[in-house]
Amino acid sequence: MRAKVEVFLKPGVLDVQGKAIEGALHGLGFDDVAEVRVGKTIAFELGDEHPDRAEDRVRAMCERLLANMVIEGYRVSLEPA
Repeated sequence: MRAKVEVFLKPGVLDVQGKAIEGALHGLGFDDVAEVRVGKTIAFELGDEHPDRAEDRVRAMCERLLANMVIEGYRVSLEPA
């Protein structure tokens, strides 16, 4: 099973990297760009297992390591390998 985790800052948390990218895009003439947010994607393979169990395991990984639950949220997607 292939897992993909998208980690992003929670609403209300200042995204300094997003603001820097937004400013750079404006400097390049892309003035209609707004509210840029930067996140990260983590993709990995899991052993063959039931999708419900796999999702529970990936969520546990997120909450223990992959995301800082104080300031970040995450989204999990699973696909057959």
